[in-house]
Amino acid sequence: MTAFEQVSVGDAIPGPSFTVTRDSIRLFCEASLDYNPLHLDDTYMQGHFGKTQFGGVIMHGMTNFGLITRMITDWCCPLAAIHRRLETRWLKPVRLGDTIAPSGVVTAKHTTAASRWVMIAVTVRNQDGEQVASGEAMVEFPPSA
Repeated sequence: MTAFEQVSVGDAIPGPSFTVTRDSIRLFCEASLDYNPLHLDDTYMQGHFGKTQFGGVIMHGMTNFGLITRMITDWCCPLAAIHRRLETRWLKPVRLGDTIAPSGVVTAKHTTAASRWVMIAVTVRNQDGEQVASGEAMVEFPPSA
């Protein structure tokens, strides 16, 4: 049986947890060259942004994307599959001290003449179980021999 055949709709995919610190935010700023005060300046973040008040610095949304990507690749690479697509939506800000963790659920399997595909619903939740990001990933398995 191939790795693709072993995957079933409904399979759960756990991801790594991550606690947001000032250092982790600063490191992401340096890596991405995104020095937006949303992520660095507590005083700036005490203000209002339209109808939104964050009350303090928030994590880069792309950190969610990175955690989801790590979860998907940790799951698919040992199965000889390739992470092909990820679409995400940020639903809630993540603040200093929050611990977040992605998870996934296989929602569909498709076979085409050229390849085999698995669709995965992805979610990131904080330590209170609140959903902070969601989306969908697509993984490609090599064609059967």
